[in-house]
Amino acid sequence: MNLRALRSGHWPSLLGGWLHFEVSFVVWLLIGALGVAISQEFGLSATQKGLLVAAPLLSGALLRIVIGPLTDQFGTKGVGLGILGVEVMALLLGWLSGHSYAQMLGIGLLLGLAGASFAVALPIASQAYPPQHQGLAMGIAAIGNSGVLLAAFFAPRLALHVGWHGVFGFMIVPVVMTAATFAMLVPARSFQKLASDGKSLAERFRMVLQERFMQGLCFFYAVTFGGFVGFSSFLPIFFHDQYGVDAVTAGTMTAVCGLAGSVARPVGGHVADRRGGLRLLQGVFPLLGGLCVLLTWLPAPFWAFPLTITTVLVLGVGNGVVFQAASLRYRETMGTASGFIGAAGGLGGFFLPFSFGLLKDATGTYASGFLVFAVFAGVAASSVSYIQRQQAKIPGHRVTDRIERRDADTFH
Repeated sequence: MNLRALRSGHWPSLLGGWLHFEVSFVVWLLIGALGVAISQEFGLSATQKGLLVAAPLLSGALLRIVIGPLTDQFGTKGVGLGILGVEVMALLLGWLSGHSYAQMLGIGLLLGLAGASFAVALPIASQAYPPQHQGLAMGIAAIGNSGVLLAAFFAPRLALHVGWHGVFGFMIVPVVMTAATFAMLVPARSFQKLASDGKSLAERFRMVLQERFMQGLCFFYAVTFGGFVGFSSFLPIFFHDQYGVDAVTAGTMTAVCGLAGSVARPVGGHVADRRGGLRLLQGVFPLLGGLCVLLTWLPAPFWAFPLTITTVLVLGVGNGVVFQAASLRYRETMGTASGFIGAAGGLGGFFLPFSFGLLKDATGTYASGFLVFAVFAGVAASSVSYIQRQQAKIPGHRVTDRIERRDADTFH
């Protein structure tokens, strides 16, 4: 990564997109960061805990499908400001309401709109930078998922002083400040639609869904980002339940994991610019599966913690790689593409904590959850190999192109 690459595009837009995603990511994962305190107050089972922290991930996934095309149709700036406005309302409800498990599930579903910020930040970055630096720009914008670090580290500590309800009220301030900064940094032209092909929303939906390349990217992102956000939401509960650490310590451990995954994302995108995205994924998924198999042993904290950090780091690399490939293929309809791919990632994120809680109640151990995720990583590894073999059959196609424009243009 270098300053020349950063100067090749409109860096204030990139900064605005990153800030929007960073603060929204904190809001999106706030219930997960406060999961120990909330579950203790309501006396929740493992399944209920998993569903509680997964609720924002589910609604965020579904809303990304809607928000993505809207950014193509109406512009990223207006849609982005609207998302921040809804976040303020959801935080107000969390602050002044949320006195039962059912109410918190409803608030969690509303908070899910913050996860749709992804479908605003990435199109801003994609449009602001030239094709040769797409991986870097997308990776920097998406490093906003380091919001998990802020949520996991600060929310439990703040809750000790103001209560977990008060944390929701406190978050209103940075969201309002972000809205003002975002409005200044992102140019007015971002109110304009991104799509220039004249296609309706329904036509772009069909176009994206029918492409096998898109289907592959959605599945890969369901594993990589789904794993990242799912672990980030559930690790505080896992560390607390499995190893008996307090909420603050569990949050700190999760924050370190989140930092590793967030920093790794732009690195993955940048390396993919040079080496090719699918080629890198051939190494990411087998490594991920192996790490999860080791975690099925539920080793002592001395081993479990570094293994978990490494797992989340590998997931972060995979996130950057997937969107490097997506940005080359879907540059003109990045809102729609990021909406669908992001939705798949959010659904993967919902599945992970919910399945971990459900399997813990069914089997009595969290090991079963790690085993299931290892299986999905293995399937993803096989899928990447299949795609590579299919492309190798195309006359004149080189699988090892440094930038895989031809990969994206031909496999559909």
